[in-house]
Amino acid sequence: MTVELSGKVALVTGASRGIGYGVAEALVARGDRVCITGRNEDALKEAVERLGADRVIGVAGKAHDLDHQTAAVEATMEAFGRVDYLVNNAGTNPVFGPIADLDLEVARKVFETNVVSALGFAQKTWHAWQKDNGGAIVNIASLAGLSASPFIGAYGISKAAMINLTQQLAHEFAPRVRVNAIAPAVVKTKFAQALYEGREAEAAAGYPLGRLGVPSDIGGTAAFLTSEQSDWITGQTLVVDGGILLNAGVA
Repeated sequence: MTVELSGKVALVTGASRGIGYGVAEALVARGDRVCITGRNEDALKEAVERLGADRVIGVAGKAHDLDHQTAAVEATMEAFGRVDYLVNNAGTNPVFGPIADLDLEVARKVFETNVVSALGFAQKTWHAWQKDNGGAIVNIASLAGLSASPFIGAYGISKAAMINLTQQLAHEFAPRVRVNAIAPAVVKTKFAQALYEGREAEAAAGYPLGRLGVPSDIGGTAAFLTSEQSDWITGQTLVVDGGILLNAGVA
């Protein structure tokens, strides 16, 4: 069944698979047209075909590259004439271990990809469309940004920065643009595979809802935060965690 176009357009970064793909899928399902980005051109083309090439375009590149950011926003404007929503999902976590031994060059890479690129995309969509026409931004943060995150400290710190970036942008971009974040717990993606592979039942045992997340859980939340139903919500970080935080502090 063909879904009627909503007239709205979204740019979703890091969306060839995983959470980003789940977000793009939810937005396309409600009638939005979408530009997705990703590093791997072949994977991006496959994602565009699965989502529907009549409503989706892809722009390959590295999220932290300024030229790529410009190209993605310009391609969206050229193809669809507007960019109402930005979902900053592109992220990296290339290291696992104690922060005391963290290579600072790796730390810089994590911040460039997870935080600075999100700011860059927000600046570019703001100037290209949202400043004059309004819209919404959703930043994909993480539960790791809300507390200590053993062995993924750099990732956790970068996501804490993204949560604060969300508040800063929400304050500055109001009232034209609403800016919120989503903080997922473990979602079953290739990105998070090391956290549950081979022991999914054990990993899910601590979740009151009895399972790990899936990309559509985050896609549905992003769709809500870019809808009229959330018109009075800005500067917030919505935890989507299957209830795992309920166990914090429980002996």
